[in-house]
Amino acid sequence: MAIDVGTGTQDIIIYEPGIPLENCVKMVLPSPTVLVANKIKQITQKGRPLGLEGVTMGGGPCSKAVRQHLAAGLPVYATEKAALTIGDNLAEVEESGVQIVAELPPDVERVWMGDVDLQALQAGLAPFGITLPQQFAVAVQDHGFAPNESNRDFRFKLWRDFLSRGGWLKDLVYREVPAVYTRMRSVQEIVPGAVLMDTGGAAVWGALCDPVVRAKQAEGFTLLNIGNGHTIAFLVRGEQIWGLFEHHTRSLTPEKLVALLTKLQSGKLTHEEVYDDGGHGASVQPEFAQLPPGCFNQVVVTGPNRGLAKGMGYYFAVPGGDMMLSGSFGLLAGGGFLPLPEI
Repeated sequence: MAIDVGTGTQDIIIYEPGIPLENCVKMVLPSPTVLVANKIKQITQKGRPLGLEGVTMGGGPCSKAVRQHLAAGLPVYATEKAALTIGDNLAEVEESGVQIVAELPPDVERVWMGDVDLQALQAGLAPFGITLPQQFAVAVQDHGFAPNESNRDFRFKLWRDFLSRGGWLKDLVYREVPAVYTRMRSVQEIVPGAVLMDTGGAAVWGALCDPVVRAKQAEGFTLLNIGNGHTIAFLVRGEQIWGLFEHHTRSLTPEKLVALLTKLQSGKLTHEEVYDDGGHGASVQPEFAQLPPGCFNQVVVTGPNRGLAKGMGYYFAVPGGDMMLSGSFGLLAGGGFLPLPEI
């Protein structure tokens, strides 16, 4: 089972070798953070105290719901791992009003935190005679553990480190997750042995599952993944990523997107230009200038907000005939479960 966990949706495929991808079980469901946020809102409406338990997961909507619960004058209790969803600095989380406890009080409304809910998935599939497989691959967007600095800064620092090590596609896949990626490690607590990837990396691998994109790999192309929360562009050539930028989708217009891509493809996009606009940043490899001019001019688009790039003449990738499963296909390919198309 491959699960690509985003801000708005979780995109799932159960892959069985020998069965055409089109016939595999597929689901596009609300993301865990949206589901948790909805549960918290219901507790807020009832005026009841909230208790958070489980592990660290993606924030966004669920963290906002916690803040709204506190703003309503209602108490919030959280175990330490659950509290890390709200912020890496637990002192700051407590200052916001969340009471961090070893065990939740008995009179609270409990909400379980986690990016993968195996019980819910099994319950939903059981009426169709489907049981959960033994192997999992999961993608989440992990900013890294940064209790004393901005997550926005730290996430891009991790991307820079990745580029400094060569930007190899294979290094986007984790079986042993580095300690800094607390969200990925929390997924492995729920699903031991799962293959983990960042959602951005899963998008790259997923695009390569489209035969048209795969044919461009040796020469080079730009992969533009326009997600619900983040937009990230990768310069892909051969087995390496040569540069990237990451921004927030809500901050982009079609005109701004074209300008950023053009500068990135020429190696002239500065980190400050993206960061000062509220994004994460931009960077290219030191050897970028040695590459053939124009090798990244072909743009491949994926992501649920790909409409932002409509009419620009870019290629819209459809791995397995299903764009919404791009990240899931990428998990299968990066994890070695699904071979890339032959060229």
